Amino acid sequence: MLPLVVALPLLGAALLVAVGRRLPRIATDALGSVFAVATALVAVRALAGVAHTSPYAVEWLGGWRPTGQGDGGVGIALVGDPVSLGLAALTSLLVVAVLVYSWRYFEEPPRRQSGSFPALILLFQAGMCGFCLTGDLFNAFVFFELMGVVAYALTGFRVEERRPLQGALAFGVVGSLGGYAMLLGIGLLYARTGELGLARIGRQLDEGRPDALVLAAFVLVTTGMLVKAAAVPFHFWLPDAHAVAPTPVCLLLSGVMVELGVYGAARVYWTVFAGPGGVPAGTLTRTFLAVGVMTALLGAVMCWQQRHLKRLLAFSTVAHTGLFLVGLGVLTPEGTSGTVLYALAHAGVKAALFACAGILLDRYASVDEHQLYGRARELRLTGGLFLLGGLALCGLPPFGTSLGKAVAEEAAGHTAHWLVVLFVLVSAVMGGAVLRAGLRIFAGAGARARGEEPAGSARTQGDEDPETRTRLRRIPATMLAVPAVLLAASLAIGLVPELAAFAGRAGHLFASHEIYAAAVLDGRPAPQHAVSPASPPHWNLSGVLLGLLSAGLAVAGALIGLRRGAPGGHRDEGGPLPWLRRLQSGHIGDYVAWTVAGMALLTVLAAW
Repeated sequence: MLPLVVALPLLGAALLVAVGRRLPRIATDALGSVFAVATALVAVRALAGVAHTSPYAVEWLGGWRPTGQGDGGVGIALVGDPVSLGLAALTSLLVVAVLVYSWRYFEEPPRRQSGSFPALILLFQAGMCGFCLTGDLFNAFVFFELMGVVAYALTGFRVEERRPLQGALAFGVVGSLGGYAMLLGIGLLYARTGELGLARIGRQLDEGRPDALVLAAFVLVTTGMLVKAAAVPFHFWLPDAHAVAPTPVCLLLSGVMVELGVYGAARVYWTVFAGPGGVPAGTLTRTFLAVGVMTALLGAVMCWQQRHLKRLLAFSTVAHTGLFLVGLGVLTPEGTSGTVLYALAHAGVKAALFACAGILLDRYASVDEHQLYGRARELRLTGGLFLLGGLALCGLPPFGTSLGKAVAEEAAGHTAHWLVVLFVLVSAVMGGAVLRAGLRIFAGAGARARGEEPAGSARTQGDEDPETRTRLRRIPATMLAVPAVLLAASLAIGLVPELAAFAGRAGHLFASHEIYAAAVLDGRPAPQHAVSPASPPHWNLSGVLLGLLSAGLAVAGALIGLRRGAPGGHRDEGGPLPWLRRLQSGHIGDYVAWTVAGMALLTVLAAW
């Protein structure tokens, strides 16, 4: 089944490109949805297989399975373990949600463009699923670039407008630099080992000792992954891209693509660099914790300062990337299991929040917190979903975000107690920013900003173009059902013990260098202690109390923010730390400079 998870969306995209201009809009949307649903069903079925039988599914494409240590290793493997197949299933289900959400979303395109959006979405799905499942480092780069190129095109989908084009160019330049760095790192590893398979590179490195070449390869490959993950200081492309990308695209960018960057960095470390000839554990912990803490803090502060909802949610994604890196950086199965749960639940919550922001954009032609003051009182269901998403974002029990955060922060607390404080405060600031904006927009809480005109008035300069055919007068059922289902799924992750137990097994398997190599190269089953860990993730009193504390601080912060007004009397300036806002300059040259500085930072952290 593994090749089908990649081949089906590629086939669907090719079919839409071939016949899309001859079909009406409803037919192309239906055809794209059929292929997305079929891929999701195959991915879920394969995930059920590794959950109930062998935890590893390995498919050597073309039957070129290695027969010995010196056979050259030219075979390419697709490897499905619980984490990789879980991410592929999550990606496919989110793609289905995006296509359903988009049925009534976009302007009717010219006949020559009909089917272009679902075709790009299916290509995006194929790239992300291939990146999850590949067991070959060079093919990971290929899928990485396919995913990136399609993401650039989707960000600039409205290419006739200047702002989407600028955001797509910034995204493309920074993403390409990350791809070049990754390719250079792969070249160094190939020069050292003569291999490209993840498991075979790891085994070859295990026979030697760590040196400067291995360290340089680690820095370069990790740079490529962290650019896609939008970790500081590689994050500048993310808010600019989210601000101008069509809202359905934002559901995928923040819901799963950023998580794949974090997954890629962790996967390459555990399969390639975790052995005796790779990178010492202390080096990885120092690097991930330093970058993760900076990313979480800067993302939370910048999230609080935003009044543009899509930028606000984008910076909360940056902050979550930092927390994910901290959870993985402690290098324990518990930290990995908690991060898996946290990322899974976060995907549903963040996609739901973006879906609500899209409803506001197409109803009022604005996503500005000040301009929408009290105007969305009529959208009670949308407002309820948005505020519920804010509470889930800050870790309110019993949402899955709270359970994942509790398990990850407990594992991080064993490394350093102050990391627990980091989890609580960052979650509270992000949730407080979302709740503040939601209360101001949907309830008219707090005072209207001085001199601010409502969206749509003659004097308003910040209106944006809606992405539906006309401004919505009645919200389509599909656009309301998608965020409701996504939030319900996040709630189920926290309430269904079997999901937490499965994440526990997935984390233990993922955080093992030897088990992966033995399963892929030797066909040996995973030992029982890895398949059934003694203590799967579960609720405990401290986790519940810390989740309630985060939620309480978020509510308190939102109320204080309402009393003091929203950040910035102007759309792009102001706030308590204006110099941080000025760093997000929008100039591609600045972002390139920060990318180079980030590579230097990783080098210093790794070689300390």
